[in-house]
Amino acid sequence: MKWSSRSRRERQEEPKPRSARHGRHGRVGRSALTKPPLPAIGSRHDRFNLVFLAAVDMLRTEWPELKGVRFELGSLPVGDTGERMPRWTVDRANDLIVVHRIVVERLDKAHGQPLNRADEFHRRLLIENAVFGAAAEYLGRDPYDLGADPFH
Repeated sequence: MKWSSRSRRERQEEPKPRSARHGRHGRVGRSALTKPPLPAIGSRHDRFNLVFLAAVDMLRTEWPELKGVRFELGSLPVGDTGERMPRWTVDRANDLIVVHRIVVERLDKAHGQPLNRADEFHRRLLIENAVFGAAAEYLGRDPYDLGADPFH
């Protein structure tokens, strides 16, 4: 190939700018499955909190006695707990129920598996069990009486 026979590159048109959601490799600006306005639920704390709040909302709609009760999510119990670590703390004087997240996550087991290794269904079951148990203790009832039953 001769240098002299090689033609000069002709000036090409300016490249059109790509849309904002495509970058150099076509991956810039892609959103997660939940889309940009909703933050992704990724941490154990977020997933625990979501199930906890859903169970509390269900209990409050079924039991009017629980409407004025504050449900809080604590990490660990405060003070002397004795031999057993309590999953929840009930304070009737202040209308307060505290479910201890770390105790439920670490000590409760679903079919021999700790909460962080259980599947999603059993994880939800263990968290709801703690919420229902705490609410039942506050009301002085059996936890199985608190379910969504039209005959209670």
